Amino acid sequence: MTHSIQETTVAAETDEDKRRKNGLYRQVSAELAENMKRGWADTERYGLQPIAQAAHTARRRAELSARFPGELLVIPAGGPKVRANDTAYPFRPSSDYVYLTGDQSPDAVLVLEPDPYGGHRATAYLLPRSDRENGDFWLDYHGELWDGRRNSLAENGQLLGLPCNDVRTLTDRLGATIGAARVLRGHDMGIEAALAARTTAERDDEFRVTLSEMRLVKDEFEIADLRFACEATALGFEDAVRALGTAAPTPERLIEGTFFTRARIEGNDVGYASICAAGPHATTLHWVRNDGEARPGDLLLLDAGVETRHLYTADVTRTLPVDGRFTPIQRKIYDAVYAAQEAGIAAVKPGAAYRDFHDAAQRVLAEHLAAWGLFEGRSAREAHDLGLQRRWTLAGTGHMLGLDVHDCAKARTELYVDGTLEPGMVLTVEPGLYFQSDDLTVPQEYRGIGVRIEDDILVTEEGNENLSARLPRNADDVEAWMARLRG
Repeated sequence: MTHSIQETTVAAETDEDKRRKNGLYRQVSAELAENMKRGWADTERYGLQPIAQAAHTARRRAELSARFPGELLVIPAGGPKVRANDTAYPFRPSSDYVYLTGDQSPDAVLVLEPDPYGGHRATAYLLPRSDRENGDFWLDYHGELWDGRRNSLAENGQLLGLPCNDVRTLTDRLGATIGAARVLRGHDMGIEAALAARTTAERDDEFRVTLSEMRLVKDEFEIADLRFACEATALGFEDAVRALGTAAPTPERLIEGTFFTRARIEGNDVGYASICAAGPHATTLHWVRNDGEARPGDLLLLDAGVETRHLYTADVTRTLPVDGRFTPIQRKIYDAVYAAQEAGIAAVKPGAAYRDFHDAAQRVLAEHLAAWGLFEGRSAREAHDLGLQRRWTLAGTGHMLGLDVHDCAKARTELYVDGTLEPGMVLTVEPGLYFQSDDLTVPQEYRGIGVRIEDDILVTEEGNENLSARLPRNADDVEAWMARLRG
């Protein structure tokens, strides 16, 4: 990591001193200060075309405006989060801010101010270009000399298709407005404090719920981006298969890193922490330590998704025989999960209850578990009614997908899990069976085996489309696919 001029100029000054000065240190020679003002080319860009989703974000803002007439609406992007000391995690803006603007700038805020003639005036408040005259661009820790060029307000206005103002003026602007306000909480404490007298937790919770529910049905831009995310994810799975050793163990970290490389090439990042769970690790649903080894003869449960450059993510799982061939017991369990997923996907269609695909998959798993004698004489129907299969199925069978891997999470129960599927919704179908290594209620040969199969399903007018269908699911097809990839 490079160090700023402040750090090399005065070694005795502590990091705390620098933080108190907000990253600015002006004790430099007048000659250097004057020199740094001169000789810079004009890099302003003109005639920029709006970003691909600009028409969609405008429509979304209009819909939000209609839901809250006469109220000030404030949606912050948030800022970088500290990883350790003075280093930060890679920045990702709040999903609702992205949904309404298409922008990914840190510390930005979207404001919808009531218009006296009806509707709202939307403005994006962003950091402008660094000031070269006062030296901010090189003396500030986050000036453009250190962090890279950012768009001017005029450039962002052209790209986003809405007026852009300096975010440093926003607090004063908010203080000059009157009337009821709502803010998306949890992303900008300063903005929340500025509006504290005009908001309530209950009203802001209602605002968050509305934003979440607006994202339940995807538009054509979102569907296209999710389709791309699934295609890119398929490439990542192919890379991972090629990285698997057939004679020696493969570190889970190597598998994780291989997929991450593809995610960065094709998109922005991974959409969530990749699960690269080999052998008994596959029975832990949230295995993200990835510190084990995928050994020939074991299964690898790989749950990973590419997040696109517009921040929509895929969420796909395949369970793969590390050496390319399922053992008989592995295939037996795999085939049961595959049958459950087939039943779950078939239940995804417009007009169906959201819970239908979960119930369909769980019933199939209960039937297999009963046939294997794991319910101590109870029928599959009775076991399902009692939820006994959940000892080995553990989780629900899916969730909404979009900008967040668990999208629309704040939507009301009656519109989400108790709701009805509509064309344009995208959800995962991901049944699984997980037999813990220490589970004495199952035969020894089952213990330590975990299988999940997950795909991203678009609800269509006619039924559904599997967006991740490029990756094989049937056991025979999986084996043939792995053999082809390995040459």
